[in-house]
Amino acid sequence: MCRAVDKQQASVEFLTITLHLRLTERSTSLSKKPGEPRPIQSMTGSATAIRDGQAGSVSVEIRSVNARFLDLSFRVPDDLRSAETALRELISASVQRGKVECRVSFRSASAQSGGQSLQIEAVDRLVALSDQVRSRIPDAAAPTVSEVLRWPGVLAEDDSAAALASLAIEAGREALDAFLSHRAREGARLVTLILERARSIADIVLAIRARGPELLAAHEKRLAERLQLAVDSLGAQVPAEETMARVRQELALYGMRADVTEELDRLLAHLEELRDACAGSGPIGKRLDFLLQELNREANTLGSKAAVVDFSKAAVELKLLIEQIREQVQNLE
Repeated sequence: MCRAVDKQQASVEFLTITLHLRLTERSTSLSKKPGEPRPIQSMTGSATAIRDGQAGSVSVEIRSVNARFLDLSFRVPDDLRSAETALRELISASVQRGKVECRVSFRSASAQSGGQSLQIEAVDRLVALSDQVRSRIPDAAAPTVSEVLRWPGVLAEDDSAAALASLAIEAGREALDAFLSHRAREGARLVTLILERARSIADIVLAIRARGPELLAAHEKRLAERLQLAVDSLGAQVPAEETMARVRQELALYGMRADVTEELDRLLAHLEELRDACAGSGPIGKRLDFLLQELNREANTLGSKAAVVDFSKAAVELKLLIEQIREQVQNLE
């Protein structure tokens, strides 16, 4: 009965400590949010933290790879299962996308002594009871050592679960800070690569916009000259004035269809949005995905309208650069 009461009391103390730690972690995280924009992060990262205490040593490792949504998985020993909820709250409050794995391992200080201690008072009580029984029943055998050790209350479990859970949460906070720093550094490098390719796209678009009218005019002139030669070769078979009027009309329609000014303007507008997103904070991966779809659509339209070789080459280069940006964006949160 006493042992059951002791276990219940220890369980209540353990839950109290865990609840206190969780409330402390939540208030700390909430106090850091206002006025502190989150940096752009990569979805890949890893970090490990180890905390030592009187109860033992706890190691927490956090690693992540790309994923469409947030996917949290934990590998926690049964003895520290109670710390999983607090660790889950810590990670989910700071990470929005990625396949995140958290591994917790520990080495208890009580493992060297087997995790149990002999309760002398309980042994004395058992001896006293044994003496009373033999005083009434002289032939009764004295209890063996194994029987004494199996007697309730003689061996007390070294309850260090609460202390180890506290160490696990502290190590988890430290590992999470290092993990987020790793993701932020990787995110900054990815943003640099994205902006470099965005500048290359802008250079191509500006070059096309500067030379586009000249190239189209030269192409239309060559086309008109060929049509004129074709009409002249027919001689008096067709009315020249009526035919050339029709030719000029078709050339005007062709010029309207081949005009890529709108596509170029939209490409530059999307690039400006992309730069604004990269200059911001927090998760930008999904926003960049949408912008890349729009950039690719305009590049395809430019390729389909290509009236000269320069436009066709530019469209291919644009699609290549957009695809390179897409590969980098896939790693951003």
